[in-house]
Amino acid sequence: MTFPTKMRYVAVAQPGGPEEMHIAEGPIPACGGNEVLIHIAAAGLNRADLMQRAGKYPPPPDASPILGLEVAGEVAAAGDAVTQWKAGDKVCSLTHGGGYAEYVVVPANHCLPVPKGFSMAEAAALPEAAMTVWSNIFATAHLERGETLLVHGGTSGVGSFAVQYGVALGSRVFATAGGEAKCAAVRKLGAEAIDHRSEDFVQVIHAATQNRGVDVILDIIGGDYTLRNLHALAQDGRIAQVSWQNGNMAEIDLALLARKRAVLTGSHLRPRTTEDKAAIVAALRERI
Repeated sequence: MTFPTKMRYVAVAQPGGPEEMHIAEGPIPACGGNEVLIHIAAAGLNRADLMQRAGKYPPPPDASPILGLEVAGEVAAAGDAVTQWKAGDKVCSLTHGGGYAEYVVVPANHCLPVPKGFSMAEAAALPEAAMTVWSNIFATAHLERGETLLVHGGTSGVGSFAVQYGVALGSRVFATAGGEAKCAAVRKLGAEAIDHRSEDFVQVIHAATQNRGVDVILDIIGGDYTLRNLHALAQDGRIAQVSWQNGNMAEIDLALLARKRAVLTGSHLRPRTTEDKAAIVAALRERI
């Protein structure tokens, strides 16, 4: 099959707002032996894209300068060493940048099949949040069936995935959200909602768990939530910090951390190695 030699992509003239984005033309990326070339149908929109566009989140040196960390589309070509995908397969995938374009090249083992019943737009919003949640809640914080999980920002992309994963895999799940409409949305996903505008999540957690606390917390807020998370945590509990919308500086009580034998971890998905990302994708495909 022959392809055009050029593709359109979204370029950013200079750091700033959406008005700095425009359509440009460039070469279609070459597909290596262990890679697939995806003809993109839809791309996800992530906070990291917004920060990169604004000049606050420069891409890694080996990444594409084009925005877009996740896509869905059809395999246009597969490298000589690729056995799991062929031209015409519908896939969604994490990218190392380059998603805001007509074509992108990704490692073949970073792709997942488009789930049955999903539109391309829905599938494009899956890889980044799905991988972030799996790698933090399960691979790092080791949430087990029967344990309790608190998700902050339960209606966010990451939060809504975390709620659904926790419920599906047998956990009691609490989720914070702002206002009754959002609380209703997380209840529909199976969580016990906590309205952070009118309720103190630490008090709610202690009342709901007979002062035991929760086993795992997934936090995208940071700032003053960090110490409060520790107070809401059970003995031997784990906090997975994936973002810090309230700021990246936090006060923490080290004595309380020690008494609870608690673990506080943090991670970014984008800088992880190709092999790390492939392992997360394999676990997602097997378990989710």
